[in-house]
Amino acid sequence: MSEKTYGQAFNEAVDEEMKRDSTVFVMGEDVGKAWGGPLGEYKGLFDKYGAERVRQTPISETAFVGAGIGAAAVGMRPIVTLMFADFWGTAGDEILNQVSKMRYMFGGKLTLPLVITSYSGGGMSAAAQHSKCIEGLLISIPGIKIVSPSTPKDIKGLMTSAIRENNPVAFFIHKALLVGGVKGEVPDGEFTIPLGKADVKRAGKDVTVVAISYMVHKALVAAAELEKKGISVEVIDPRTLVPLDKEVILASVKKTGRLAIIDEEPKTGSVAGEIAAIVAEEAFSSLKAPIKRVCAPDTPVPFSRVLEKYWMPDEDNLIKAINEIM
Repeated sequence: MSEKTYGQAFNEAVDEEMKRDSTVFVMGEDVGKAWGGPLGEYKGLFDKYGAERVRQTPISETAFVGAGIGAAAVGMRPIVTLMFADFWGTAGDEILNQVSKMRYMFGGKLTLPLVITSYSGGGMSAAAQHSKCIEGLLISIPGIKIVSPSTPKDIKGLMTSAIRENNPVAFFIHKALLVGGVKGEVPDGEFTIPLGKADVKRAGKDVTVVAISYMVHKALVAAAELEKKGISVEVIDPRTLVPLDKEVILASVKKTGRLAIIDEEPKTGSVAGEIAAIVAEEAFSSLKAPIKRVCAPDTPVPFSRVLEKYWMPDEDNLIKAINEIM
């Protein structure tokens, strides 16, 4: 084990897989020698693998996502860097009508080992067009696996698994975790975490909190504060939203009888809403109180740092919600 930042752990996963498998390559904006990715997560890989395997592209998401789909369909394992999650819309047809449906439409005869990475979430005052979380939007499109890691260990293990996956994967890198340099212990060498396996980040008995990506860290702060008041909080990080490990969530809710979900997306159409619906359908008789969703307002993300901080869910919002259901 070694201590690494969130970005270093991601870079290590990509580097190890590129070294292991010559069909793995990176493609996208600003991934070349000068930048190594818009926020530096591919730094050093151009020098190791050259322009053939770390391909700088023009600013045309439609073109390079389409190229990635074609490369995956003929046996390569492309990692396509779509920069900000907000830009998924510019490659809408490729995602909605092509990569998500091709394996189904060809009766499973085609594999599509494509990873699309992008920056997710607020916290950097990057304004409305560069700060959105879109996991809730994508879960309504069958055929794409969705990963949102919260720790260095998770980002390495999950990225390695995503690259080896034979289906398309949307892999969200939270900007606040990447730029903030969040550190943690990461296994050295080859390391995988299966897609679809949640992680209990903190055990508890009074209330279950399901937290997505950056919100895991907010939930852990809230849990520590509530512990001082005698409230025991179990924090679950799904890590993979599609497939979702609902068994771990349901088992926790059946133990605690209470559920709060903290998700950076606006409440309407969020992952939080889907998780709440699953628990309401499958564990309703275990609930001692209403389910609480701690989400952002149904507005675009503000540019102002003060307004953005107000807009983003945090530990104070979560503590308030938990106190209400206790």
